[in-house]
Amino acid sequence: MRERRESVSRRQIVRGLVATGAAAVLRLPTRAIAAEAPLETTKLTLHHSLSICQAPQYVAEELLRGEGFTEVKFLTFEESGGVYKALGAGTVDISNDFAPVVLTELDKDSPIVVLGGLHVGCFELIGTDRVRAIRDLRGKTVAVRGLGTPPHLFLASMLAYVGLNPRTDITWVTLPSAEAMERLAERKVDALMGFPPEPQELRARKIGHVVVNSSRDRPWSQYFCCMTIANREFVRKCPVATKRVLRAFMKASDICASQPDRAARTLVTKGVTKRADYALQTMADVPYDKWRQFDPEDTVRFYALRLYETGMIKGTPKKLIAQGVDWRFLNELKRELKA
Repeated sequence: MRERRESVSRRQIVRGLVATGAAAVLRLPTRAIAAEAPLETTKLTLHHSLSICQAPQYVAEELLRGEGFTEVKFLTFEESGGVYKALGAGTVDISNDFAPVVLTELDKDSPIVVLGGLHVGCFELIGTDRVRAIRDLRGKTVAVRGLGTPPHLFLASMLAYVGLNPRTDITWVTLPSAEAMERLAERKVDALMGFPPEPQELRARKIGHVVVNSSRDRPWSQYFCCMTIANREFVRKCPVATKRVLRAFMKASDICASQPDRAARTLVTKGVTKRADYALQTMADVPYDKWRQFDPEDTVRFYALRLYETGMIKGTPKKLIAQGVDWRFLNELKRELKA
């Protein structure tokens, strides 16, 4: 199945779009939806993250309209952490982000709540021939796009898991994506923690080799990468809307897994990426069909423990779970949307 997905061509993207009717793919409203309580609001604001791996939220746009939302807006933030300020202020209702970043925000008492897992691993640690395992990073230089960003926090969790100190055992270099990849090619950095489309481009250019692939390598492949989060007050005031948004995201995740060509085309159409081939490769690489199988609380507990051990957060896993998760909508949807 994996080889078949990875061999899909650009021509197949177009063919898939023509062959698949929108109603069949998107499964627009049913009598079950109509029988639910009415939406508390028909307006919804999401975060336009420009991350290819978050394809479900873009695929979900038409689904959201089928769920009764008449106005769906996407906001982009240049400032690091801008989306959390917007979530706190209620400017953004629902978003998706990497689990450890979400936990650092919960640790700051941000008024957000975790609703479920969006997808499993998209990160890859790419290294030169000097790095064959995570432990080989001791004394080495690693490029990330910023401290506190998803790549930095993910690798810090990995280092802590194998007994290294992320604060003292490696040298962090913060670089823009393009420059980081060039320095890796020139062997001026020893490794790069990348997420789509960086790993796809590096493989295409035959730069470095994969040290860890979070979608395949344990324990990382057993936990969600990105998780769905919401403004706490929005969830309190709009439980019907919250459930319908999450349902659209879950259905969209299934579409990303079963109709990767359509998902890739959507990413190009929405301006998330210009490269249909990298988008399609990402759909093949990322397991989007695990939301029914995995327990998102395991993810919160796992990463919270790693971050707590390294002093990156002060709250214990138990405390963060108690204050910052709400699985009731996901549990209902698991019963409704059986595979």
